[in-house]
Amino acid sequence: MTAVTLLFAAAALATQATPPSQAKPAATSPRPEDTEVWQPEPPVVVAPAYATVAPPSDAVVLFDGKSLDQWTSTKGNGPARWTVGDGVLTVRKGTGNIQTKRSFRNYQLHLEWRVPAGITGEGQARGNSGVFLGATGEGDGGYELQIMDSYRNKTYVNGQAGAIYKQIAPLANPTRAPGEWQTYDIVWTAPVFAADGSVTSPAYATVMMNGVLVQDHVAVKGETVYIGAPRYTPHGALPIKLQDHGDPSAPISFRSIWLRELK
Repeated sequence: MTAVTLLFAAAALATQATPPSQAKPAATSPRPEDTEVWQPEPPVVVAPAYATVAPPSDAVVLFDGKSLDQWTSTKGNGPARWTVGDGVLTVRKGTGNIQTKRSFRNYQLHLEWRVPAGITGEGQARGNSGVFLGATGEGDGGYELQIMDSYRNKTYVNGQAGAIYKQIAPLANPTRAPGEWQTYDIVWTAPVFAADGSVTSPAYATVMMNGVLVQDHVAVKGETVYIGAPRYTPHGALPIKLQDHGDPSAPISFRSIWLRELK
């Protein structure tokens, strides 16, 4: 090959190189925003007037308005340190999550929650909490049904009230105004695992919020995660957990929490 031929060959190879502007970008770390879904927004539905729902005769009463005997702190399994007064349980911010002393698999759960009137903040920083339908760790491990003020408060739809957090947006938004009591009525079917740890049946959740269906026997994709994709880790019966979220807004309250165990 002559020197001239070599020169032309080198020039041809140079023209075939990928321009810097077309080079494949370096891989980036997963971000919380990657799993936020903003559209379509669930339709706003005016919920029926609040009605008291008394526990059935076979219910396990988890909070009767008087004490936290059924609950423990997730920090070292010490006493639950939230505030009880006037029949209401209120988050004491900074003390950590609380969970039931007993563990459950399949159940029907009723609980009522209230965002205080005059709540401030926007998006996820307004009246944020959650009920973990199965708690798998001290912090936010488990399967979370989101609790927050979604009354005229825009956020990602798979993170608003009634959402299986970061997984499944609610079918509707029947949130009442701050200062009013909200109700959740939940049917939870725990996941089933094979001997090798594989999932033979995922968890399923049906949720009525303020008398309106917001989750219709949805298959849960795994444990709640803030960043990345949900996945399952084998477990048995689990406690139910309420979240001390840590957002800067005023703390929310709970009352009338009871459960019926199902087969």
